[in-house]
Amino acid sequence: MIKILKYSFYDLMRSRWSYVYFVFYLLLGFVLLFLNNNVSKAVITLMNVIIILVPLIGTIFGVMYYYNSKEFTGLLLAQPVKRSSIFLGQYLGVALSLSMSLIIGLGIPFLFYGIFRSDAIWDFSLLLITGTFLTLIFTALSFNIALSNENRIKGFGYAILLWLFMAVIYDGFFLMSLMIFEDYPLDTFSLTATMFNPIDLSRVLILLKLDISALMGYTGALFQKFFGTTFGVILSLSVLILWVLIPAWLIKMKSSRKDF
Repeated sequence: MIKILKYSFYDLMRSRWSYVYFVFYLLLGFVLLFLNNNVSKAVITLMNVIIILVPLIGTIFGVMYYYNSKEFTGLLLAQPVKRSSIFLGQYLGVALSLSMSLIIGLGIPFLFYGIFRSDAIWDFSLLLITGTFLTLIFTALSFNIALSNENRIKGFGYAILLWLFMAVIYDGFFLMSLMIFEDYPLDTFSLTATMFNPIDLSRVLILLKLDISALMGYTGALFQKFFGTTFGVILSLSVLILWVLIPAWLIKMKSSRKDF
């Protein structure tokens, strides 16, 4: 699996789109830091970009890489190599290359700005951690969708629909539920619904770390009471880890059962 991971990693790193992804975050980081002079505002703006863009890029790259490498994958399947090693290696290669582009692209501007000499390093670190988790999660979900659909058009369509649901539609249903059942105690429901969406969970963690939960009203106070504690942070990170491990396990199971 390590050899396949290395091949997938270097193959994607040679792609021009990886450099475009890297340069985008590099320029965005320099512009926000050196024109804004406010680290907290820069982190909030980056959060809004990362929360939407990182899952979308992970989804598109995962599906695209799977379909574009089907012929090479067919050759590997004819060799005495475990199926799970092939697909997990490809998944990790894609996810790690995208994560590296994100971390280095944002890390260089913050390094030049001197953020590592300030307290904002913790906010920045959480931003990179959640961005990496979202990359791993949505790349794994896209591989599962591609493994379940031989038709490329259907695969791309379902992958984009998944991203759209998680990034936009889910929040709409969540807010509507809070409005409709506002007369009932919704503490447990709100916390549970947030954990069932990695995008929302990442957003809440960053906002609470920036200590602006007071702007979120009652919901912010509830999240601060739970996610603001050490137990809440550990539980949230554990949920994000599960969001990575479960789709990765599904990749292993689907690849072993699929008739190629």
